[in-house]
Amino acid sequence: MTEQEVRWTAEQVLSLAPDAASRTAGGKLGHAGPWSGAGSGEGTVWGLCKGSGSRPYQTVVDLAGAAGPASKCSCPSRKFPCKHALGLLLLWARGDGSVPAAAEPPDWAEQWLAGRRERAGTKQTRTPGSSGSADPEAARRRAERRAERVTAGATELEQRLADLLRGGLATAEQRGYGLWDETAARMVDAQAPGLAARVRELGAIPASGAGWPARLLEECALLHLLDQGWLHHDRLPDALAATVRSRLGLPAAGGERVRDRWLVLAQYDTADAKLTTRRIWVHGAASGRTRLLLSYGAAGRAPELSLPVGLALDAELSTPPGAGGSRSALRERFAPPAPAAFRPPGTTTAEAAARYGEALRDDPWLESIPVTLDRVIPVPDGELWQLADAGTDCALPLTRAARSRPGLWRLVALSGGVPVTVFGECGHRGFTPLTAWPQGAGEAVPLC
Repeated sequence: MTEQEVRWTAEQVLSLAPDAASRTAGGKLGHAGPWSGAGSGEGTVWGLCKGSGSRPYQTVVDLAGAAGPASKCSCPSRKFPCKHALGLLLLWARGDGSVPAAAEPPDWAEQWLAGRRERAGTKQTRTPGSSGSADPEAARRRAERRAERVTAGATELEQRLADLLRGGLATAEQRGYGLWDETAARMVDAQAPGLAARVRELGAIPASGAGWPARLLEECALLHLLDQGWLHHDRLPDALAATVRSRLGLPAAGGERVRDRWLVLAQYDTADAKLTTRRIWVHGAASGRTRLLLSYGAAGRAPELSLPVGLALDAELSTPPGAGGSRSALRERFAPPAPAAFRPPGTTTAEAAARYGEALRDDPWLESIPVTLDRVIPVPDGELWQLADAGTDCALPLTRAARSRPGLWRLVALSGGVPVTVFGECGHRGFTPLTAWPQGAGEAVPLC
């Protein structure tokens, strides 16, 4: 691809930032002043950035890696990408000649690029299960032993839920998070990470404000349903049984691989004390499918995988069975992210709610589904906000999380009372807008 074809906009560069502070700091470095020795070519951008020390920071960004854009910088930052990588990409995106096309990168950049692509090639040559035993009988025995542990864990969890309800939900508030932390540890021992994660989430509900007993009861009911799904999985339809296995965190065989031009719809992070999770939504131009890519980073560190909102990448994704069919893994990329003229097809608010209801039949534990709303207007509803279909009385309320984000005011400003196209997550708590487009031509505007 030519240099011009992969040129990004400033907004697409900043969509890679791990947090608001990085966006601000990167923006301050997006001019030629602190940079020297900058260059680009073959999907790579590099440069030297003057810092507080005597030596400039060596910064290189790989836009064409098989696992997505990645960067390397000699600065001490633990964020990915760091402010220097963002600043370098902003300078490159300006297209004013400050980052000229060069024949080849300098040695320090080439060394990192060669190592990165060699590691990527090694990963691609590995076949599923190659690290384990080739003995199918041994694999069967391991699967049986794990199933027995999961069954024991689910049975124990059922007893703990029954004890909680007999003693009253008020005991959950009195005993604090320790009750759930110890129960989650037991589920980890039972090799059921999905159960452990849901149990940990219960621990935060008593401190979540007014109405927490009802929310705790709802989550306990869903956890009980998942327990019962596993304990009676032999009676379930194959598709629902696969979903139960996926929700428990058990490995699944099969699935499908799809190569397409995937438009990056949204990217945002959620974090707890131990882990940062990055969620990236993409939409296939040919397949029409919307998929979720997950990437993880240790506490305090942003995940490495980062894709620019509004660009499209030619790539192959793999989707395992179960879990609603939306979660996928990025397998191989065939070209750097490039500008895209297409958008996902939109729907009405009423149809979005109906789609979520239909999805719950296949996955009762589904919090939300990806939806693109066409021709909607953000309007206030007392102290709340909602997205209303233009010219109708139908609307979807925004979630509490959406109402507290700065992106809400960005959406209101983009609309100005005029219909816009909005991509987001639609669930039982409402709609969370993640990206918006003005009517007609216009770049994607991240809202998260």
